[in-house]
Order: sequence, then structure tokens, then C-alpha cells
Amino acid sequence: MAAAALLQIRDRRIWSRVVRRRCRRSFRSDAALEALAKASEAKSPNVVALYNYPSFSGAFSALFAHLYHSRLNIPCLILPFSSVLPFRVEDVCIEGLKECYFLDFLGPKGFAVELFKRTSCKIIGFDHRKSVLSKIPHKEDLNENLALHVNLERSSSFAVYEYFSSKLSEMVSHDEDAVWILDPKERERMEIVLNYIQDGDLRRWSLPDSGAFNIGIQEWRSKLNCFTNPRMYEQLLEMSPVDIIAGGNSCLFTHQIAANKLLNKVFKVRLGRGFYGECLGVRIDVSSDLSDEIGKELSQRSAAAGLRPVGAVIYMQRNNLKMCLRSMDVGTDTSKVAKAYGGGGSPSSSSFIIRMDEYNKWIS
Repeated sequence: MAAAALLQIRDRRIWSRVVRRRCRRSFRSDAALEALAKASEAKSPNVVALYNYPSFSGAFSALFAHLYHSRLNIPCLILPFSSVLPFRVEDVCIEGLKECYFLDFLGPKGFAVELFKRTSCKIIGFDHRKSVLSKIPHKEDLNENLALHVNLERSSSFAVYEYFSSKLSEMVSHDEDAVWILDPKERERMEIVLNYIQDGDLRRWSLPDSGAFNIGIQEWRSKLNCFTNPRMYEQLLEMSPVDIIAGGNSCLFTHQIAANKLLNKVFKVRLGRGFYGECLGVRIDVSSDLSDEIGKELSQRSAAAGLRPVGAVIYMQRNNLKMCLRSMDVGTDTSKVAKAYGGGGSPSSSSFIIRMDEYNKWIS
């Protein structure tokens, strides 16, 4: 039964990667460039919103931009922005552009300033990642028409939700029923979803069933391109935190059956021969698709054992030995180890290729 479950998980994840690859090809697609060209010819819309893909904060930010401009009948062209195939500054320099939003990202370094200089349009950006602080222009380059908001305590989706809600309230303050971006029936449910997304974005993991929510919502990731999925906004509005958590718990149960067999073979790893401390690790050569879940579980077990709150998952990738490091601890940066050995990643998730002779010294 465990083997069958493992195959289902692997097949689902392989298909998910295929879908993501297909979606990536459409970011700077002919359709997107044609939409920008038509907007330039017509000198409309006068608002462009670029959102971070494939990010849930980016997609929900795009939803709120869509709802706000639709409510006020303001033409707004919304496009997914991917660092894999990014737009160029000249792509966005369209005739009649008055406002450009960067939702859940600030663009490549210098992108916003260059666009501002070329078009003189108002640029407003939102992000919550500490890593983007170095991309913010010098104070002398910022003004009321070039505003880049980075709030390390608020996810981008929540910041954009509050921004457009406040802006709508100012525009239609005479109509009390119209001042909300969302209908009353949608508002409470949607704010719960945003709270869970924020909990994951900020790596707090403090809400009940936050882990299950984070796993359950992953099946939606391939639907976050508004060009390939015209129903994206409608689907985001229909999201139910109860259903997402239930799906996540079901998936967790299936994963746990497969992972438990592997977690019985845990051993101690001396990170960097002990220079970066010690943690728990496991070899999973036949189950590499479970590396993320197993790594997070090992991170918690490692902390409980008095070791560094890091989980090391090792497996063969083609002819190379790969080590993935995961941590559920906000104060731990696994990427320091990965970068020291030619790899990379984020504080909570990183990986690198390690020589077999070096690896043997880590586990001896």
C-alpha cells in the first residue's frame, strides 16, 4: 500500500512540474506582448499590473487589482511576471501608461527606476521579502510617483488587499455598501485564506493546520496564470480554507505512510564536517519526490534531539549525490551551508551537490 501511495505522489508531482513548465513558456508570450502592443496603439488601458508568478501572494494581489479597477470601470491590463522569462522594460513602455503596479515583487534590480524614467508613469510596488531590500533604489530616486513598499511583517497579498480596499473607500465613500473590495459573504472566508498565505510567506507557521493548508493549496499553483487560465479570478474567490486544509491533511496522511519507512533509517549528519553543527539526515534514493516533507519532519526531530533545527535529505540525482536542507525554524538559514558548497536556495530550503568522499566525512 505504501509503494502504491508513493507512486501516486510521484506521478502527481511529475505532472505538476510538466504543467508549470508549459505555463512558464507563456509569460513573455506572443499573446502577452500582443496585448501590450494593442494597449499601446489604443493608448488604453492606462494601468498595467504585473504580478509575481507562480506566487499565491502575487495571484491574490492580481485579484484585488482586478476587482478594484473593475469596480471603477478603469481599464487595467494584468500580466504574470516570471523571473524565468521576464518582461523587458521596453515591453512595458506603452503609450498612455499612467500607472504600473508591481505585485508581490519589485522587479529585477533597476527595472522600476528605468521604467519610471522612460514613461514618467506612477509606479507602486509591494513585497515582503527581506532579500529585496537591496533592490530598493536610493532615497533620492524615490518620490510619490515611485513608491516601493516592503513590509517584512505583512505579506504582499494582505498589503495589496488593504491598499485597494482603502483606495476604493476613498473613491466611493458616499456609498457605504461599495467601499469593500469583497462582498460580505466572501470577505471573512477570503481573509482566512490570506492569513494562512501570510503565515507561510513570513515562515511563522503559527496558525492551526498551517502545514496542511500549505500542502493542500499547492494543487492550485498551476492555475495562477491569468492568460492560460481565464477563470483564475473566479477560482481564487471560490477558495475554501476548510477544503484546502482537508485536502492537505489527506495528502499528509498519504505522504506519512510512505515517509515513515524512510524515517526509520535516520542518522546524524555533521554539516560541513561539523563546522555548521549537526543535524539529522536520511538517504532516500528511490523517493526523492518526498524530500521536502521528509526534510521538514527531520528539521523538527533534529531540534527535539538538541541538534540544529535542520533536516538533511540525500539522494542520487542522475550521477550526482544531492543534499537538500530544510528548516522549519525562522532563525535558521540553511542556504549558508549550501552556498559554501556551490549550491543555493532560501533560508528554509536549499540544496547542493556533494562529492561522495566529502559526504562520507560528514556522516562518519
